[in-house]
Amino acid sequence: MVDNQQSRQLIQQSFAVRFDYPVLFTRNAFDVNNGELTELLRIDKTDTKVLPVLDEGLLAATPELVEKIQSYFAKLDVKLLPAISMPGGEACKNDPTLMDVIYNAVEKYAIDRHSYILVIGGGAVVDAVGYAAATAHRGIRLIRMPSTVLGQNDAGVGVKNAINYHKRKNYLGTFVPPYAVINDYALLDSLEARDKRAGIAEAVKVALIKDRTFFDELYEQKEELAQFSASAMENMIYQGAKWHLQHIAHSGDAFEHGSARPLDFGHWSAHKLEELSNNELRHGEAVAIGIALDTIYSCKMGYLSEPEMIKVISLLDTLGFELSHPVIYQMDVKKALDEFKEHLGGICVLPYCMKLVVDLKLTR
Repeated sequence: MVDNQQSRQLIQQSFAVRFDYPVLFTRNAFDVNNGELTELLRIDKTDTKVLPVLDEGLLAATPELVEKIQSYFAKLDVKLLPAISMPGGEACKNDPTLMDVIYNAVEKYAIDRHSYILVIGGGAVVDAVGYAAATAHRGIRLIRMPSTVLGQNDAGVGVKNAINYHKRKNYLGTFVPPYAVINDYALLDSLEARDKRAGIAEAVKVALIKDRTFFDELYEQKEELAQFSASAMENMIYQGAKWHLQHIAHSGDAFEHGSARPLDFGHWSAHKLEELSNNELRHGEAVAIGIALDTIYSCKMGYLSEPEMIKVISLLDTLGFELSHPVIYQMDVKKALDEFKEHLGGICVLPYCMKLVVDLKLTR
């Protein structure tokens, strides 16, 4: 007989990895007198390269951007590669051939892990290019420059990268921190009102789950935010980014291995609403509806008082969000919850969630 106890061998591997990256807030990052980006680039070899990937929507609104980038990098000891443009919104995350565009550029220009991909665009573009950067050579340094409100206060400052697959939002993805993030407020100037508004939803979300004082600030400044006042918007972006980063750094679960996902408040329905609307709903618009749904649910479960519920709905309403949409009533709640559980784990309280689909209409 073989003594299994004597033949058993085990090496218990354990190590910790520290991640550090700056999130800078500035204006006109490509002004030749602005040294923020220059200071970030670590030129540790003679053939350091930078590949810019730009959101097509941003380029259409600011056609001078490519020339500004070229002028800025002309003074640096790096090789600026020809810029790649990519469609914005969920289109870039739905088309797998766009990842091949990035991979082919990495191969064509021999971009190594000590060079940089510089992505400038909305949250979806940052997500998709981040996924390509994280998987090419198992990771190329990525500098994110989000060009939307949602990107600057949420999607662009964290550690997640993803593309959609088989009509499932963010089905393929990685947890890989960027090399750096630069939030250039000037990039927001060309946004349509709808896109400026959409990004505020994520700030409302993080305020509700993290900081009552921040929520009260948003409520007090709701009229200014509805008019996109620069000071109110910049404070909202900074505070929103700060709380998202604080959660990632100090929740004890930066890469979401557990089932506690407070940053997904309002998102179980939002993801499905985006899909059902064929992405006619912006992510932030769907999140606003999702926040309303979850807020009503919280009130009905006794976790939130009715006056507090009304205050949350009033804030979203004043900001200009439409909290009703035809696709709400097309949603298969059980399917939406089951799909989200694949990311989240935990137990679904299905009866209440199904009732919410009707309750939102009644409450409104």
